[in-house]
Amino acid sequence: MKKLSIGKYITKPVGIAIFATIMTILALTIGFHHNPYADPSDELTKKIIAISIIAVAVMAFIFLYDKITVLPLELWQNRNLIWKLARNDFKKRYAGSSLGALWAMIQPVVTVAMYYVVFDIIMGAGAQVGARATKIPYVLFLTAGLVPWFYFSEALNNGTQALIEYSYLVKKVVFKISILPIIKVIAATFIHIFFVLVMLVIAAYYGFYPTVYTIQIVYYSICTFIFVLALCYSTCAIMVFFKDIAQIINILLQIGMWATPILWNIEGFDESIQMYIKINPLVYIVNGYRSALCERTWFFEDFYSTVYFWIFTVVLFGIGCLIFKRLKPHFADVL
Repeated sequence: MKKLSIGKYITKPVGIAIFATIMTILALTIGFHHNPYADPSDELTKKIIAISIIAVAVMAFIFLYDKITVLPLELWQNRNLIWKLARNDFKKRYAGSSLGALWAMIQPVVTVAMYYVVFDIIMGAGAQVGARATKIPYVLFLTAGLVPWFYFSEALNNGTQALIEYSYLVKKVVFKISILPIIKVIAATFIHIFFVLVMLVIAAYYGFYPTVYTIQIVYYSICTFIFVLALCYSTCAIMVFFKDIAQIINILLQIGMWATPILWNIEGFDESIQMYIKINPLVYIVNGYRSALCERTWFFEDFYSTVYFWIFTVVLFGIGCLIFKRLKPHFADVL
């Protein structure tokens, strides 16, 4: 049976109409949304900024439609190949070692244990208070922050190296090299699933049993997946021409580890300071994991953070598509 191609049925006018409609609905939702607990001036500022970004994004999508959509279409058309290569990449990474994939699990577990001993047992951090005055044991608070961070950092590092590692495929004219970064991100997802299960066991041990809210971990995992993939398309393309970016990313990850509320609690700051901390999109993800486990809240209850994250991610993905497409013709020459 012949496979259906999305690109065959979604023409440029239809694609633009769909995107513009979605963005218009989002802009209207933001405009009419009202938080009775928020400062009116701050809420108005957030609305103006969000709607302005949406308007710019729609205009950019219209003028750069062909350049932006070519990459998502290639990913969809090669989805079966992507899945097969992602599994092979995961198996190949640990081939030949005695413990195999267990090595990928041992290091994060040791890291969590080390932080727990230092901050909880030695320094006496104690239980943390969540957004709804929920007391969260520090080991669970820490694990819920480190699990998405390990996923993000591993996927970003591996995705950035994708074109270098598979340089022999980049030089093949007929191979769709746009699928290489997503292969690395999917391979990192396999390990992430294991740590999510470990996190759920730890939560159950402390009395936080799975509920309907726990399903949101899937949503926040998808958020992490798309966000890191958007980053990887920019970083892997730049990596071909500027190898030092790998070292820069490692430094930024070290800084980001402490700039993101993983080891510390954002609830200890005033709301005005929290607003600046939440500029970091990873704050939304880390807080989301904790909320899904312990605080029994839905992601859409934090309306502005959800809107900000997705606007930021969509814009970042668009930029990644443009950078990748612009540099793609020169990859084979440099590698």
